[in-house]
Amino acid sequence: MEELLAATIRNATPLILAALGGLFSERSGIVNIGLEGLMLISAFFGVVGAFYSGSAFVGLLTAVAAGLVFALIHAVMTITFEADQIISGTAINLLALGGTGFLMVELFGSGGTSPRISGFDAVPIPLLSQIPLIGGPLFSQSLLVYLMYALVPLAFFLLFKTPFGLRLRATGEVPEAVDTAGVSVYRMRYYGVALSGILAALGGAYLSMGLLSAFTEGMTNGRGFIALAALIFGRWNPLGAAGAALLFGFAQAVTIRAPQDVVPLEFLNMLPYILTIVVLAGFGGRAIAPAAVGKPYRKE
Repeated sequence: MEELLAATIRNATPLILAALGGLFSERSGIVNIGLEGLMLISAFFGVVGAFYSGSAFVGLLTAVAAGLVFALIHAVMTITFEADQIISGTAINLLALGGTGFLMVELFGSGGTSPRISGFDAVPIPLLSQIPLIGGPLFSQSLLVYLMYALVPLAFFLLFKTPFGLRLRATGEVPEAVDTAGVSVYRMRYYGVALSGILAALGGAYLSMGLLSAFTEGMTNGRGFIALAALIFGRWNPLGAAGAALLFGFAQAVTIRAPQDVVPLEFLNMLPYILTIVVLAGFGGRAIAPAAVGKPYRKE
């Protein structure tokens, strides 16, 4: 039971971080299906930064910088130039997939898997990690997991308890009213997309520096799209998105631990994606997205 809970937390962490990123973007009115690409490019540059500097923290900063840059590319295309948001996000995904494969060969001499780097090891929290049943799984994790614990309530507070959050949510619902109040719709949307890049970058960095300590081509393996499903299932609320991501993380943990002699491995590998389709089919239609999401704003 403890091992299953620990695996659930590990698998859910990148999903939660990416879902929080997508939440800020879509609450501002910008669809960001490029979460997959943002996670992948950040996972790669996190390893590059750690490999050449010898420091996991430098690698993390490099990952965040990469995620922010690519998110701002998406922002420029969709906010400034009013490009189709779905197409721009798809381009980010394709650029990340092809770009990381090319840079792997250029920087490390071969594709596939990068050299191993010093990542973020588990750091048990004194006393808390000794709590029976839940102490080890919850409080003997890496620093990025603890950061995720803090970011979920922080995102909720920022969105629903601060003037910034009110303006961001209003921008995704009625941008005209925000503009009338003297707040720049474009600036708020840039903030939302930038935050999505930073948070998705943390999720990507966790994959390559918390779970594996190396980069593998295509290692996000659809997690960015699962994070989007968690965001919709959670009704664009940080707490709901985190809960949905934990459900998906549990499905992935069960996949790993299920007896393969009873259930075929191929079917087990399908479970998280089947769950994603079921969630989107069952709840996606009833979830009400921000009213102005996906719609470019033109100042009158």
